[in-house]
Amino acid sequence: MKNIIVIGGGAAGMMAAVAAAGQGHKVCLIEKNEKLGKKLFITGKGRCNVTNAGDMETLFANICTNEKFLYSAFYGYDNQAVMTFLKEAGCPLKIERGDRVFPVSDHSSDVINAFSRQLRKLSVEVLLNTEVTGVLTEENQFTAIKLKNGRTINADACIVCTGGISYPSTGSTGDGYRFAEENGHRLVEPKPALVPLETKEEWCRELMGLALKNVSVRLMKGKKEIYQGFGEMLFTHFGVSGPLILSASSFYVKQQGKKGKADEDVKVFIDLKPALTVEQLDKRILRDFEESKNKQFKNALNGLFPTRLIPVMIALSGIDPDKRVNEITKAERQSFAALIKAVPLTVTGTRSFAEAIITQGGISVKDINPSTMESKIVKNLYFAGEVLDLDAMTGGFNLQIAWSTGHLAGESAGGE
Repeated sequence: MKNIIVIGGGAAGMMAAVAAAGQGHKVCLIEKNEKLGKKLFITGKGRCNVTNAGDMETLFANICTNEKFLYSAFYGYDNQAVMTFLKEAGCPLKIERGDRVFPVSDHSSDVINAFSRQLRKLSVEVLLNTEVTGVLTEENQFTAIKLKNGRTINADACIVCTGGISYPSTGSTGDGYRFAEENGHRLVEPKPALVPLETKEEWCRELMGLALKNVSVRLMKGKKEIYQGFGEMLFTHFGVSGPLILSASSFYVKQQGKKGKADEDVKVFIDLKPALTVEQLDKRILRDFEESKNKQFKNALNGLFPTRLIPVMIALSGIDPDKRVNEITKAERQSFAALIKAVPLTVTGTRSFAEAIITQGGISVKDINPSTMESKIVKNLYFAGEVLDLDAMTGGFNLQIAWSTGHLAGESAGGE
């Protein structure tokens, strides 16, 4: 029987503790907050999108960084295993559009409670309000951890599951990065991801709070398309947000230069009518215009856009708002149709870690054994979850990374 310490009581840490204790080992789970799963509690606006029910191909297609590293973890403990675990632990689940899996109750607390029950059942010692300040090693082998109160706890193995640095208010303050670097591991520069984007255009502020559904977005760096997606977005006082933009942001962050600024102008193009081709849209506009041929341009657009968007679209079109519809030229109308299919915004950066759902970057996976999650540098030291340089799109995929890597680390730490 081994003594195993898990640092961090979030998704990866709770799963690692359950997996290690499930093999009959003595496990101590240390969390610096006053309760477990603090970040899990606020995920999915408190509903907690625990995983995605898609097939393996879908899971890997939604990983943004180092998907090959996850083969052993995902195949060893997949989304079905997570769903079975939660159901058996007393948290019934449901599947919504996009194969996103939620607790039936829509309460993230049910997920945390399911883990808490399992931890108690397996006699895991949970230390809350306890901060680890150091991971101690001798001759490239883990020996003990040091607590803020000066106490040292010896153990046979340690699993670091301290998360990234997004939502620092939940306790994600980069401790794991420090433990790793102090013990010779490389760090890939952490950046905020799944985060709102800031834009140069002032008109976004005028539309603050306006949500657009069923639109398509393209993210372009020069002539190169770096992301394309369909869904929902939101205008804010600083730029754009919403599920579609959060997904796009991970690809934006990936191509940023070292200084965190884009190498060149990156533009977002919003297609307000993705179901129509430019030609079909032009015909639709022509029909609308014929029905209101004596109206002014500014009064003939109610069928096309939400009311608040009309003045912005008129300004961007360059067409005189007072011009009668029957005086608008074919060229003007066609260029208006092209604008509706690609409303341009210039991205100037992302919001901060305080608003980022996840962290892109982290401990380099080159220093970690993908089939065990053990450090290649320090024996009996393991890492799992967001502390590693792994990230994915929205839709339950980031939590699946946490569950799979946490489970693998817990099993491996308890193995021979």
